Amino acid sequence: MKLSTKGRYGVQALFELALHEGAGPVSLKLIAERQALSEHYLEQLAAPLRKAGLITSVRGAQGGYILGRPAARITVGDVLRVLEGPLDADEEEPGAAASPTSDVWRRVRQAIIDVVDSITLADLVAEAHEQIARQNLTFSI
Repeated sequence: MKLSTKGRYGVQALFELALHEGAGPVSLKLIAERQALSEHYLEQLAAPLRKAGLITSVRGAQGGYILGRPAARITVGDVLRVLEGPLDADEEEPGAAASPTSDVWRRVRQAIIDVVDSITLADLVAEAHEQIARQNLTFSI
């Protein structure tokens, strides 16, 4: 599995939407600013994400994007599959002789798939809130 900027930017953009879940639409410009991403590139990612139902566009002066379903029901794997294609695409070529180590690489690929399928956008938001809380802790002696 190869992860390009499409996959990384897509996860970051949907993470930003998850951070603001329930607070109304978020513009691509704001997502780009907050996540230090290219707005133009995000525009290209929006169409496949919208088509897959991961995001919904809201028109109007206060328009932008919202998640297409709850953050707890969107995994990192969902986003990557939409933007990167099948996650197990690095399989050996048909007819290639199996090597003694080929099972190791199959298991590594499967472990990666299991991880990205187990992490939801809600998990990422919760982790971000925990990091902020840890940074704001003060200790007194």
